[in-house]
Amino acid sequence: MSTTNFDSYFYYLKNEKNYSKHTITAYQKDLLLFQKYLNQMGLRITDFQYQDARGYLVYLYDLGLSKTSVSRHISAIRSFYDFFNMDNDLQNPFKQLVQPKQKKHLPEFFYEKEMQVLIDSIDTTKPMGIRNRAIVELLYATGMRVSELTALKLSDFDLQNRFVKVVGKGNKIRLIPFGEYAYDAIMNYIDVREGILTNHDYFFVNQQKGHLTERGVRYILKQLIDKSAINQKIHPHKLRHTFATHLLNQGADLRTVQDLLGHVNLSTTSHYTHVTKEHLRKTYLDTHPRSD
Repeated sequence: MSTTNFDSYFYYLKNEKNYSKHTITAYQKDLLLFQKYLNQMGLRITDFQYQDARGYLVYLYDLGLSKTSVSRHISAIRSFYDFFNMDNDLQNPFKQLVQPKQKKHLPEFFYEKEMQVLIDSIDTTKPMGIRNRAIVELLYATGMRVSELTALKLSDFDLQNRFVKVVGKGNKIRLIPFGEYAYDAIMNYIDVREGILTNHDYFFVNQQKGHLTERGVRYILKQLIDKSAINQKIHPHKLRHTFATHLLNQGADLRTVQDLLGHVNLSTTSHYTHVTKEHLRKTYLDTHPRSD
């Protein structure tokens, strides 16, 4: 595989398939490992056959990779072959390869009381604490991805009508409403942000007055959890899961939640219905006099 093939493929993923930066980075690592394997085996991409693909699958498992990682590896290479074959008459050796079944995990979320504990634990006596409160309130109120949050600019907010414009995957724009708690947190942050001189117009800033990154948000959330009384791990998507789960628990319809989350397929959003069913079951068992 040549560097040109790689570059063309990643350009295709970014500009035509609208893949996220995170996904493209993962695919780059996967293909570099595949190239290393080809070199070790003395094979070329045009020589690779179905039996070679099966051998590569065994190789990935021998490296100790999880089923999820192996599945992504195979998807990346299969996709690359499909791209490569646009201009070449080759069979895709990974086309018929059965990918490992992944164990399905229900989305993790915080209960309402846990969210309140998390929010109340934020120290808002300092500017960065006020910023952190705005971050948590906005993530919980809108369900946006952290990548979407860090890309926000003040001009994306319609504060009068309480909407925020979000640019999601595939550069698709959606408007998400937010409530009073998020509005108050945003306004408090705007007050302190006006006193911070920056050379950019991103809404959320770090302690050095620079653009707050996704990694920075992850660090902030981890610090907040560590200081709170919640004995749970946190990842940025957990607040997104919490947003969706709480909406469904309160009776929101699946289509509305799909639109708010920016999911292309309803099946992606339907994963949350399993969580709400467990919530209903637990509530029933805890409260109904004849549930035993």
